[in-house]
Amino acid sequence: MEYRTLGKTGIRVSRLCFGTLTLGPLQSNLPLEQGADLLVRAMDRGVTFFDTADLYGTYPYLREAMRTSGKRPVIASKSYDYTREGMAKSLRRALAELDIPAIDIFLLHEQESALTLAGHRPALEYLLEARERGLVRAVGFSTHQIAAMRAALTMPEIDVVHPLINVDGVGIVDGTAAEMLAAISDLHAQGVGVFAMKPLGGGHLIGKSEDAFRFVLGQECLDAIAVGMQTDAEIDYNCALFSGGRPPQALGEALRTRKRRLHVQSWCRGCGACTGHCPQRALRVVAGTARVDEEACVLCGYCGAYCPDFCLKIY
Repeated sequence: MEYRTLGKTGIRVSRLCFGTLTLGPLQSNLPLEQGADLLVRAMDRGVTFFDTADLYGTYPYLREAMRTSGKRPVIASKSYDYTREGMAKSLRRALAELDIPAIDIFLLHEQESALTLAGHRPALEYLLEARERGLVRAVGFSTHQIAAMRAALTMPEIDVVHPLINVDGVGIVDGTAAEMLAAISDLHAQGVGVFAMKPLGGGHLIGKSEDAFRFVLGQECLDAIAVGMQTDAEIDYNCALFSGGRPPQALGEALRTRKRRLHVQSWCRGCGACTGHCPQRALRVVAGTARVDEEACVLCGYCGAYCPDFCLKIY
């Protein structure tokens, strides 16, 4: 496994980051022991970096994996809270549910631009104070937008960013892959740590997964890449690839034929609660039910957290 340091933070991580969204209630909703076993399997193969969020509901899996393995990996989490009080509650919840005294990285979740970052400033100020108190080692934000990355160029307090990037630019809201890479490179040159998300574009690039992974691995400005995994086979394939090896061809072919979709269950009543919480604007209400634009959807599953009737499932 290859290891890098996230910018100037001094935090050393495996270049493969395990994105835990796929394990929890917004996606596969695995039993606790099964999900924790997958995390331990990744740890045993050299993965030392795990990404989660207040929204994901996956803190229990990480806590159980740390308990059973005796290992303490690097953990990044994030929260949508934009007030000081809300962010304080999010951080306390993370520390309590993970059963750790401090967390490595805590981010503002899904920032869009300088305007959004300004609106979330009270939450960021709290995280900066938490960093001074030793409760957090590094702070920053996640984003699908180039505008937020460019805004960070004038924010020296930002330690780490978590941007969306892939070979085809799938999911980048306001530009191209080349434009996002340029912003990433500029931030990285300033010493900001970068761990990317959506290297497979939420599944849209799974048919050419090896080429898609080799694209992100070839970008020196990406210290790490977060990949969602749900099976032993996915962990074994990705760990082999990120270790510089060539995974078994049959394993790669089997994974490339697996397609997932966001399904709207038949009992959807078209309330529209989900539509305002889709970062890709891939949901709309048509004829009394939610409809998915499969070309735009990146399978983040965030919409499911806002559905009052649990109509949205990824499988």
